[in-house]
Amino acid sequence: MKPVKEVFGRAYPLGRDNVDTDIILPGRFLKTITRSGLASAAFESIRAEPGNIFENPVWKGAPIVIAGQNFGCGSSREHAVWAMMDLGILAVIAESYSDIFSGNAFKNGMVTITQPRHNIVRLLDWAQVGAIAISLLSQTITFGDENVEFHVDPFRKECLLKGLDEIGLTLGFDADITAFEQDLSQRQPWIALPL
Repeated sequence: MKPVKEVFGRAYPLGRDNVDTDIILPGRFLKTITRSGLASAAFESIRAEPGNIFENPVWKGAPIVIAGQNFGCGSSREHAVWAMMDLGILAVIAESYSDIFSGNAFKNGMVTITQPRHNIVRLLDWAQVGAIAISLLSQTITFGDENVEFHVDPFRKECLLKGLDEIGLTLGFDADITAFEQDLSQRQPWIALPL
């Protein structure tokens, strides 16, 4: 996982409530086990709408999505996050999230930020004309001359800043794990596997 300190660029002004994982990535694309190649299927039903934001050259390739309430609801598919990241999206600013989506996003290095409705409205307006800067270090969103703060769980913040997923966190304890295994093989050789 790549470290994330800041995300800067245009933001897709999606603004919709209850964007479920089937809208983010339809179920028929779940047959893959790779994280790449899903961008073309991301938000397929929205991209089929005339004049949609995902095909508009103003926002094409934007690293941020601004949404409404309950973003990522529905099934627990991690593929939805993979598809968004394959599309180049690194952060979502929404009023609320499905817990499962938020967890999947975090585990894959995507920043999910919660903001109250009045800030979502302001950000949607700003997204029509300019770029947005998200700083994970200072926990601020900057748009134009304005800054708004956001909360992030300290553990999640540290993992995102250092680029640590569950495997990376585990590998950080490599010396402790090795010492434990060596001690176990000495104390209980019938349990321990050969190193």
